[in-house]
Amino acid sequence: MARVLYFDCLSGISGDMTLGALIDLGVDVNEIQDAVRSMGLPDISITADEVKKKGFRAVHVNIEHPPEHAHRHLHHIEEMIDAGDKINHDAKALAKKIFHVVAEAEAKVHGTTLQKVHFHEVGAIDSIADIVGTAVAMTQLGVDAVMASAVPTGTGEVTIAHGRVSIPAPATAEILRDVPIAGSSIRAELTTPTGAAILKATSRGFGPLPSMTIQKVGYGAGTMDLDAQANVLRVYQGQIQDDAMLAAAGTQFDQVAVMETNVDDCSAEQVADACRRLLDAGALDVFQIPCTMKKGRAAVILSVIAPPSRVGALESILFRHTTSIGIRKQTMNRSKLIRRAENVDTAWGPVRGKVVQLPDGQERFTVEHDDAAEIADASGRDLAEIRRAAEQAWAEKSSDDQAK
Repeated sequence: MARVLYFDCLSGISGDMTLGALIDLGVDVNEIQDAVRSMGLPDISITADEVKKKGFRAVHVNIEHPPEHAHRHLHHIEEMIDAGDKINHDAKALAKKIFHVVAEAEAKVHGTTLQKVHFHEVGAIDSIADIVGTAVAMTQLGVDAVMASAVPTGTGEVTIAHGRVSIPAPATAEILRDVPIAGSSIRAELTTPTGAAILKATSRGFGPLPSMTIQKVGYGAGTMDLDAQANVLRVYQGQIQDDAMLAAAGTQFDQVAVMETNVDDCSAEQVADACRRLLDAGALDVFQIPCTMKKGRAAVILSVIAPPSRVGALESILFRHTTSIGIRKQTMNRSKLIRRAENVDTAWGPVRGKVVQLPDGQERFTVEHDDAAEIADASGRDLAEIRRAAEQAWAEKSSDDQAK
């Protein structure tokens, strides 16, 4: 039996909504307050009140603290988390993971490094309390996996420390890369960077409510009141009886569209051109399978794996740039290992690669072939030598990170 939290983000997600929903599931708000206070924040007060949103009850979290104007770096927040003597090891690790997601996004949008990123909104005490409190609450609930619905961001504009920006804010948009977005015409910031980071760091899949036995339902209230709907985050706590999909730790789940067509009167060059066009238009993968059709004609099955949102555009390419007169389509569940991009330095220059987390928690590094080939051509070295150097550089970097 796998213990699961499912986040139903009809009205988006924020840090206080998440914390409110987890408290509504039964986590003691006083234990969260004690944990946050132990980080060197003795004057902070965290309370939870039942409120009504469009007639529905939910828990709203109030965080009070003395005014401050500190802009913290990542290492300042990590030091605060490490100092928390009422936060267990797993909760500390999860809180740091969530902050790293924010830091990576901020570094990307501002063109700086993790070490130099200034936390503004997310570095404020209430956001620190939201993230650390969420990590403490999730650890107390003892869940095996988190899943979530597609995430609406809202529309319009919002003012942040860097001025007025469109919704989703730049950091939020960066965090939500590869996360399914639900359309919403509500002119408000429904999803904040804190809420997005919590989902990105914890959720292993995005989609409809899975087959599960629901044990509890928690409701967390946002601060805003919306005209069109209740500003509430609903979190289901339950069990999945068939936990084969959760057996491999570190596995993520999503849905993809699979499109196939058989062509037997199309030149190899034309098929290759269509494959290129499909990939350029957003297909995740395109491949050909040799087959024999009626009357013994040699042919290929042209298969396209794509985000469901790209089906229409890719179907048009198949009809226009191949001789296909029919396409088979289906939506399929996909399991995938958690991965991230990472650069390593070699004696001949930086090389990009992809790091995947294996089911047992170990990591594997795969060199980006185009980078290695470019450096091999420029340096006159053998391609295999460049790959070995990049793999060795990553192994040493990984070893150093674990030693810290």
